[in-house]
Amino acid sequence: MSTLTEQDETLAMLRDSLARYLDDNHGFEQRLYALRKADDAPPPFWQGLASELDLLGAALPESQGGLGGGMAAHLAMMETLGGALAAEPYLSTMVIGAGLLQRHPGAQADALLKRIVAGQAVLAFAHGEPQSRHDRADVQTELARDGGGFRLNGRKAVVHAAPWASHFIMSARSGAGLSLLVVPRETAGVRLRAYPTRDGGRAADIAFGDVRLPAEALLGAEGSALPQIERALDEATLAVCAESIGIMRRLMRDTLDYVRQRKQFGVPISSFQVLRHRLADMHMALERAAALTASVGEHVDTADHDERARAVSSAKVAAAKACKAVGQGAVQLHGGMGMTEELAVGHCVRRATLIEGQFGPPAWHLRRVAKLRPAAT
Repeated sequence: MSTLTEQDETLAMLRDSLARYLDDNHGFEQRLYALRKADDAPPPFWQGLASELDLLGAALPESQGGLGGGMAAHLAMMETLGGALAAEPYLSTMVIGAGLLQRHPGAQADALLKRIVAGQAVLAFAHGEPQSRHDRADVQTELARDGGGFRLNGRKAVVHAAPWASHFIMSARSGAGLSLLVVPRETAGVRLRAYPTRDGGRAADIAFGDVRLPAEALLGAEGSALPQIERALDEATLAVCAESIGIMRRLMRDTLDYVRQRKQFGVPISSFQVLRHRLADMHMALERAAALTASVGEHVDTADHDERARAVSSAKVAAAKACKAVGQGAVQLHGGMGMTEELAVGHCVRRATLIEGQFGPPAWHLRRVAKLRPAAT
C-alpha cells in the first residue's frame, strides 16, 4: 500500500469482498439463527475471513504475514463488519490482541500471530475489573514471581469475546507496575462465567486462582505495560467509532427505505417536511462522526500520547452523539416496528447504544480531554 491511490483502491476491494462475504454468510436470518444457538464457538463466519478471504492479517505488517494496511485497514474492516453486526471477535483478536502482540515481537508472539491470521486462534483482552470503571490503571489482579515463572490471582469483568477465545491477553500488577501476559484458556486455575450481552455478543467474567505461567508468558518487560494498554484501548476506541459508522449507515438505509414505502394520507411519509428535517439531522450527525473518525485514523499511528488521546476521545464523543441521534431517529421513524426482533433496526440500535458507553462514555472522554495540556498552536 505504497501510495494513497493504491491504498484507497486496496481498501475499496477489501470492503467489497468482505461485504459480499458477510451478505452470503452472516445475513440477518443467519444472525438470528446464531443468536438462538448461542454457544461458545466463534461465529460461523469467522473462519471464512481467514480461509476464504485471507483478510485477518490486512492490518498487520507484511513481515508478520499481513498486508501492511495498518489502522486504515482496521477501520475499513470494522466499518464493514459493523454494518453486518459482526465486529467481534475481530475487535478483540485483531485490533487489540494482534496489535499488542506485534509490538512485542518474539517467538511466542510471532507463533500466536501466525495462528491468528490462519483463523486458528481467537484472543480476548482481559483488562477491566469490577472496580475499575474505565480507569485504565486500576488493576488489582496480582502477579507474583513463582520460581522461574509467575503466579496470578484476581478477577476480570465483562471480557468481550472471552467465551470464544483460545487465549487471553491480560493485565496484572506486581511491585514493578502493570504487566501484560498471554494466558491460554485451558490453563489450570482459569474459570469463566460466560453470558450473552445485550447486543447479541458473548462475554465472560474470569477468575484467576493461583494460575501458574512460564516466564515466556510475559509480553515485554515486567511493569512496563501501561503505555501499551493505553495505546491498545485508544485504537480499540477508534475501531468501535468505525464500527458505529457502519451500523449507522445501515440504519439510514433501512430508515430511508421504510419512509419511502410507508404511506399516510395517501402519500409516502418521506414527503413530510418535518421527517425530511429529522433525516437531514441524522445524516449530518453521521457524516460528522465519519469524517472525524477517518481523519483521526490517518494520524493515530504517529501521534504522541496526548495528541492521540485528544483525537481519539474527540472522535468517540462525536460517534456517541451520532449513535444517539441516528439510533433514536431510526426507531421513532419506524414506529413500534423499530424495536421488534424481526427487523434489523432494533438490533442495530442496541449495538449503537452500547457503543456509546464502550471504552468510556462521552462524559469520561470529555473529562479526559479537559485534563490534557493545551494543544500546540
